Amino acid sequence: MAENERAAETGLEEEDTAKDKYLTFDIASEVYGVEIADIKEIISVRPITETPETPDYVEGVINLRGDIIPVIDARARFAQERKEYDEQTCIVVMEYDEYVVGLIVDRVREVAFIGEASVSPPPRAKLNHQNQYVKNIGRASGNITFLMDVGKFLFWDRR
Repeated sequence: MAENERAAETGLEEEDTAKDKYLTFDIASEVYGVEIADIKEIISVRPITETPETPDYVEGVINLRGDIIPVIDARARFAQERKEYDEQTCIVVMEYDEYVVGLIVDRVREVAFIGEASVSPPPRAKLNHQNQYVKNIGRASGNITFLMDVGKFLFWDRR
């Protein structure tokens, strides 16, 4: 009997190992998280080729093993002051709806488990520009993590 049939017959389903897991990283003084299922890899900052006629938060493109990947500066996307890259700055390569995009972050922290009981919606009042990209707020290990709405972050235009 095939494993899937056995699981269906016994009522046991294969546990989703990515459920409630988030890659956490720093952008300025805040901690953000993206569902681990959206993460392809983390790479060091490398030469970025500027691209004409793109929004100011798009740094340009990189060649990643033959694939041309657009790169977004997270600080610029959040309308924060840019800073010089250092040894902790890295590019988080994400895949969302068949799009692959690199996100420059100040520092990657960890993969954190943030269960549903530790997640709440953001405040209803628009307190700042960051709220438009925050899907939920998670609490883990005494820290608050802003859980990003990747679709809005990548594709929503603030006009």
